[in-house]
Amino acid sequence: MAPLAQLEPRTRSPRTTRTAPAPDPVRRFPALRHLGPNWYASVMGTAIIANAGATLPFQFTGLRVACQIVWALSALALAVLLTARAGHWLHHRDQARAHLLDPAVAPFYGCLAMALLAVGGGTLIVGKDLIGTTAAVAVDTVLFTAGTAIGLAAAVTVPFLMVTRHQLEASSATPVWLLPVVAPMVSAALGPLLIPHLAAGQAREAMLLACYAMFGISLLATLLMLPLIFGRLVVSGPLPLPLTPTLFLVLGPMGQSVTAVNQLADQAPTAISGPYADGLSAFAVVYGVPVIGFALLWLALAVAMVVRAARSGMGFAMTWWAFTFPIGTCVTGAEGLARHTGLIAFEWLAVGLFAVLVAAWLAAAAHTLRGLTTGRLLAG
Repeated sequence: MAPLAQLEPRTRSPRTTRTAPAPDPVRRFPALRHLGPNWYASVMGTAIIANAGATLPFQFTGLRVACQIVWALSALALAVLLTARAGHWLHHRDQARAHLLDPAVAPFYGCLAMALLAVGGGTLIVGKDLIGTTAAVAVDTVLFTAGTAIGLAAAVTVPFLMVTRHQLEASSATPVWLLPVVAPMVSAALGPLLIPHLAAGQAREAMLLACYAMFGISLLATLLMLPLIFGRLVVSGPLPLPLTPTLFLVLGPMGQSVTAVNQLADQAPTAISGPYADGLSAFAVVYGVPVIGFALLWLALAVAMVVRAARSGMGFAMTWWAFTFPIGTCVTGAEGLARHTGLIAFEWLAVGLFAVLVAAWLAAAAHTLRGLTTGRLLAG
């Protein structure tokens, strides 16, 4: 007979409770992992249509309503993208840090500032028709303040990273390097919209001169970058096919600076004493005409390079959004020169460039929507 001990049921050791492994951050909202700051270019490119179209010299029935719709679309896109990018930083922080250390991606942080500024400016230009002037001023104040702060931070931080952390060579210079230093110029061009809503006296003069200071920051930084970019093209040849549209980014600081000096000249009489106001009005023309001339020269060169790249098989990439905002700044620059010179030629230049802008936006938007629906653009 078996011993009693063998007949008794064996006691089972208690099961160890296993905690479920923490979810892999890559698996949480995987579609957001490769959502970089370059996506803000689509917001900029949409907002500039509303901003430029609402101030065209020749207005026709339905244009104002169309600009209101486009502004609302840009505001919605900005809200969605800000939420998505917050999710990117929350769930894919490793990738977000990698973007900052990637010399090909980090300059696009300037696009965040410009997207905020462009939508904010559009709120005062056309959005006020829908939400009222008081609300429009409040919205633009918030967006302008945030965009300016982020733009100034990017103008310092990204070049600092380029010098200290990014491994760069002269052959790697591209127009993308301009993005962080252009953002203060956008503040200089859109800040004047707020001047009439400030108290007369010190507040208006401070805003006016602050905008001129940001004009100088961006212009001088651009003049440092441009020789590097053009030297790379001459010595190393054309850009890779996907980067060829970024040649249009050079138009951004050119067109935006012309826009800035003309917008500031419009507001100078209400913010500063007479002699200075007259001088700033003259400066808008003396500076603006040569620079818009150079912008048209660069536009011809960029178009020729894009045609060459298209014949070599250039396909769609998010860099196509570089066709939109920079051309839009040339539209607003031509509009300003038309106001201050009275030349019909500048009026027609603004209209012609606006037609090009709309065509470029339609092409970029259509391909972007197709890429989103297929999932290709967020696949990494």
